[in-house]
Amino acid sequence: YPRTHLEFQFPTTFTITVTSEAGENDETVQTTLKFTYREKYPDETPLYEIVSQENLDDNDVMDIIKLLEQQAEENLGMVMIFTLVSAVQEKLNEIVDQIKTRREEEKKQKEREAEEEEKQRFHGTPVTIENFLNWKAKFDAELLEIKRKKMKEEEQAGKNKLSGKQLFEMDHNLDTSDIQFLEEAGNNVEVDESLFQEMDDLELEDEEDDPDYNPVNLDSD
Repeated sequence: YPRTHLEFQFPTTFTITVTSEAGENDETVQTTLKFTYREKYPDETPLYEIVSQENLDDNDVMDIIKLLEQQAEENLGMVMIFTLVSAVQEKLNEIVDQIKTRREEEKKQKEREAEEEEKQRFHGTPVTIENFLNWKAKFDAELLEIKRKKMKEEEQAGKNKLSGKQLFEMDHNLDTSDIQFLEEAGNNVEVDESLFQEMDDLELEDEEDDPDYNPVNLDSD
């Protein structure tokens, strides 16, 4: 058998490793079967089990066990090891094909999802009564929440803004603050006395010596 490896454990037990044909990206699946002849073989089925496997999931292993059981019962009374191994070989090839098909379907599904997402991005979601009402309810709730926050902020701002009376009651020093300011300012005013000295030095002409002087007799009337 060209695609099997046999290892005999004298006198009645041996193992056979079965490998599938290469699938996508040269991927293969593989299992190693252990057979044990019983005393009345082939009039009774041999004992068999899977001792190792590669790239097979639990469901695949269970399917192979069921296949061995079926083939052994159908070939009872005949030499059957070759038949059993051939059935497993075909099953492994089917599994490889299934893996390829499953991956192709997953790829197509991703492409369809990407295409649908692209279509939704350009065309948007069709508006129906149901989704419009859902959107409006959500929008109204958000708008109400914004109004509540704004009213709360305005109420808080009103509480934080104190009137003149409240400021006065909080600080009794406010009634004397203006007086203190004026007193301090008065103490700090500097007068330039030289300005008055210059005025004393001015020579003022006597009004009577002025030829243009024309007094008005206020008592004449």
